[in-house]
Amino acid sequence: MGKTLRRCALLLIVAATAMTWIWQRPSPASAANAPPGGIVSAAAATAATAATAVGSPAGAVPNQAAPEQAAHDRVAIVAGQLIDGRSDLPIRDAAVLIEGDRIVAVGGAEIIPGGTRIIDLGDATLMPGLIDAHTHPLISTDSYQIDHLRWSSAYKALRGLKAVQDNLLAGWTTLRIAGDADIFYAHLDVRRAIDEGLFVGPRITGAGHYISVTGGGGDINFMAPEQTRVADGLVVDGVDEIRKAVREEIKNGSDWIKLLVSGAYMSVGDDPRNVHFSPEELAAAVEEANRRSVPVMAHSHSAEGIKMAVRAGVRSIEHGSFIDDEGIALMVEHGTWLVPTGVIGSYYLEQEEVVGELDKMVELTRRYRDDRVERLRKAIEAGVKVAVGSDFGGYPAELNAGEFECMVEAGMTPMQAIQSGTRVGAELLGWDDRIGTVEAGKFADLVAVAGDPLEDITEMSRVTWVMIGGKVVKGPEGAAHSRR
Repeated sequence: MGKTLRRCALLLIVAATAMTWIWQRPSPASAANAPPGGIVSAAAATAATAATAVGSPAGAVPNQAAPEQAAHDRVAIVAGQLIDGRSDLPIRDAAVLIEGDRIVAVGGAEIIPGGTRIIDLGDATLMPGLIDAHTHPLISTDSYQIDHLRWSSAYKALRGLKAVQDNLLAGWTTLRIAGDADIFYAHLDVRRAIDEGLFVGPRITGAGHYISVTGGGGDINFMAPEQTRVADGLVVDGVDEIRKAVREEIKNGSDWIKLLVSGAYMSVGDDPRNVHFSPEELAAAVEEANRRSVPVMAHSHSAEGIKMAVRAGVRSIEHGSFIDDEGIALMVEHGTWLVPTGVIGSYYLEQEEVVGELDKMVELTRRYRDDRVERLRKAIEAGVKVAVGSDFGGYPAELNAGEFECMVEAGMTPMQAIQSGTRVGAELLGWDDRIGTVEAGKFADLVAVAGDPLEDITEMSRVTWVMIGGKVVKGPEGAAHSRR
């Protein structure tokens, strides 16, 4: 009965003031000039949402203020249930009050002052914007190791822009790019264009390239030696080369450094169970990055590679497929994050056909998937900080949310899995003072699903409403609006 009464109170705010709003509604002329709801709309939408996306070094996200006229505009989001990213229980019949691009209050109907515009999401579940901590928006085919030879960097930037916008519409308001398949820095230019307000998109951080040894996962290992090979990764050997590569990455806009410490699943001619960098090379890379206050993510499937990277001081381990008990203990001791990226293997196991370059990936996943789930379960039980990362990016954006299912399969509750894709991801990025939870002072990055993801975690793949920086980019924005 209490829930029903509270819900009715919220709905009465909308219903009792509907006629007032009718008299306050914009004229047809001004309505015609309002930005459309679609994210890929033209200049009107771009101008109205120029401040919605931010990408900068971890801990140094610039505050791009909303247009001046929006600074005084309040909006309240009303929903049947709020998962705030911090509490272990949802908040029923919730309201979130927003001014400009920031959340100013969270509670019930009592926090909504007079003159507030209201977006009523009905029985939907409202959550913080989702964070994909391991994504590759320039990779959209199974032949990613040669796509950079077929496509120009400019073309990749255009494809990448579409990919990150699709990710935003699927609820992913923040992306950490784990290096990407381009000789130059197309995805970092996409970030720049979003930051400058040229396009609407998610908040982006990440590495320009994955740094690899000769013959490693970032090299091309399937061409004749007399051919001129141009890899999409940075191929380095020795302490001096790795120091220079780190400096080049930072010079060209990388705010993370990505190291391929072991071989990879999805590259030809290397073994993910092998360690590739020496301890001296690893130490030099981390030291050089630390000198510029840039964190390091270490791709490692290998158990020994994981331990070497943790001891060297990396901030996160990517994949961690063969992590052992010692590696788990080291990660807990050092406070290192794990981004397991399980969903991409599950995806390829379901495909009827894959290109030859990925035969190794399918075979390794088939052989080790169950073992990998159990190793992740151990890491979760031991208290390793685990963040959601899909390893997709340029594929259909709805696939990313399969990572929540992988987390639940490995022993997380649905609430813990959602927190891994929100608050824990923000902590990994060092952005937890501005995103990751629904709290006063945070950016108004919010998403909603129609159902209850605590009952059915697959709801996370069916995001129906998205707001970034206080601007709605997907879902109802007109009929549900009223003013008190």
